Amino acid sequence: MSQKGLREVEHTITVDAPADAVYRLIAEVENWPRIFPPTIYVDHVERGEGEERIEIWATANGEAKNWTSRRTLDPDGLRITFRQEVSTPPVAAMGGTWIIEPLSGTSSRVRLLHDYRAVDDDPEGLEWIDKAVDRNSRSELAALKSNVELAHASEELTFSFEDSVLIAGSAKDAYDFINEADLWVERLPHVASVRFTEDTPGLQVLEMDTRAKDGSTHTTKSYRVAFPHQRIAYKQVTLPALMTLHTGIWTFTEADGGVVATSQHTVVLNTANIARILGDEATVADAREYVRSALSTNSRATLGHAKDHAEQRA
Repeated sequence: MSQKGLREVEHTITVDAPADAVYRLIAEVENWPRIFPPTIYVDHVERGEGEERIEIWATANGEAKNWTSRRTLDPDGLRITFRQEVSTPPVAAMGGTWIIEPLSGTSSRVRLLHDYRAVDDDPEGLEWIDKAVDRNSRSELAALKSNVELAHASEELTFSFEDSVLIAGSAKDAYDFINEADLWVERLPHVASVRFTEDTPGLQVLEMDTRAKDGSTHTTKSYRVAFPHQRIAYKQVTLPALMTLHTGIWTFTEADGGVVATSQHTVVLNTANIARILGDEATVADAREYVRSALSTNSRATLGHAKDHAEQRA
């Protein structure tokens, strides 16, 4: 404690990767949903020379929250400072610094510093923040370590793809169809049941049971961030056996006389389960094709129904 009510904590981890590679991974926020388990989505609000404002959606103690941070990037000093602009209660103020220190040409120490205070310096609020910061810092650093170390090895395991459809209708109607996931049981044949909550406008929790071609059902849970009538980004938090990560974005772009609706997926394969799911002879390429086909089938079905919905209203 330096001043009354202000807490200062530090977490560290050693990473088997060069310091500049670690710095780059933290500096480029589009990597965050892949690297940090709590992060759902990150969006740039402003970008300048060495300064930027980012909006972050993430879970803390199992609850989805969002906030805007201002960051100062120092690539020469391998430091990134951050400060929440508007914090979410019980947090009154939150900031800190990433410091990456080279230990050798191939390893580095990552120090994550936080300083924060609770609304009204409330002891229970401070205890909640202590737990959230400690849990998230540990999981962030552990994930950072494993993901940075795997980055080179897993290049062939990480892939993205998209499916698009041209709709003779409005972006709003197409967007509404994807946004109103609570109605998918009635609207999508492959959806058996849905549990959908949106306590904060634009921040959604979607849990659903979907039917596969063989009639079996499986449950998925995703956090979604909605930007009316432009895009809906999501991160799946219950993963099938063949994936260690699945994020996606639905986008709606005005085009000549209509709208292009696109479903984009980013996936990291789980090689440990390939043989069990697809057989002893199966390769990484087989797993990629299997996962892509499964995700594309559902995406294209959903896009097709969104197209019908929007064109009926046009």
